[in-house]
Amino acid sequence: MIRRDFWSGKRVFVTGHTGFKGGWLALWLDALGASLRGYALEAPTRPSLWEKLKLSTRFRGETADVRDAARLAGAVAQFRPDIVFHLAAQPIVRASYDDPVQTYATNVMGTVHLLEAVRRCGGRCAVVNVTSDKCYANAGRARRYREADPMGGHDPYSSSKGCAELVTAAWRDSYGLRLASARAGNVFGGGDWAADRLIPDLVRAALAREPARIRNPGAVRPWQHVLEPLHGYLALAERLWESADAAGGWNFGPAQGDAVTVGRLADMVVARWGQGAAWTAEPGEHPREASTLELDCAKARARLGWRALLALPEALDWTVEWYRADARRADVQALCLEQIRRFEERAHGA
Repeated sequence: MIRRDFWSGKRVFVTGHTGFKGGWLALWLDALGASLRGYALEAPTRPSLWEKLKLSTRFRGETADVRDAARLAGAVAQFRPDIVFHLAAQPIVRASYDDPVQTYATNVMGTVHLLEAVRRCGGRCAVVNVTSDKCYANAGRARRYREADPMGGHDPYSSSKGCAELVTAAWRDSYGLRLASARAGNVFGGGDWAADRLIPDLVRAALAREPARIRNPGAVRPWQHVLEPLHGYLALAERLWESADAAGGWNFGPAQGDAVTVGRLADMVVARWGQGAAWTAEPGEHPREASTLELDCAKARARLGWRALLALPEALDWTVEWYRADARRADVQALCLEQIRRFEERAHGA
């Protein structure tokens, strides 16, 4: 469970705070009483969760690129954080095929720049580097990947995240940083508008009253609500601050049975949305992606007391609730805070 007394007043530096996961994390940290500083490019989509939550009124964020090593080092040195969450990334698989150089520059060298900035800043600091479940060398086997499995990746995005994991291990082992990496499954929730992501594509199509075109409907993914891994990142940072023994890699994925096919998840969203929602398989050849991907989260359960709290149907209910509220121009900041409150109550009762 998350300890509010721990986070109150903690100086927390978040890269990628204008993204989907970064926006939810920043809002949660602000609600916990942390002193925040953000560092990210402008919001990557229009609309964006960052703008809808009006987060620029709640804490200071610097619009800058993690590929700019000098500027990032200056921002870290000026703020002198207690805790760092590194979420800035090029996160889209298909975009990595179109621009692999930018993908590696951001996901690999951006990580190098961040870790070097923390190292040179000195002082006590716990760093959680958010990578991806796609960092593993995926042989297409029907097994759950464990933290000790080898890194890899066939496509540029997955490979870049495997490389970021190797960078993380090198800085941890070479310089003794309190440094952990977090590998989460396919995350969804209200406020994601990225292209080539299943639920945003389904919502956009439903609002336009046309079927969404979905690639690889038979692929199996570990689906989870965004608050699930964020809960894990927060718990991991608390433990890492208190003990260097928490350094290393950590999986945060859904309960067994919540890894379902893309097509099955699309059907569940369509059923919840109702009239106007539909999907069809996109014909033709598509860039290579893993057909099966699941995570073994026994380490997080045993050592952090973390486990997935929302079953897949309920997680989808929360997500559709958010997009429905946004469509009728409701106060989605209030809804996000309410969903965080409900999630925290679930965590404390677990």
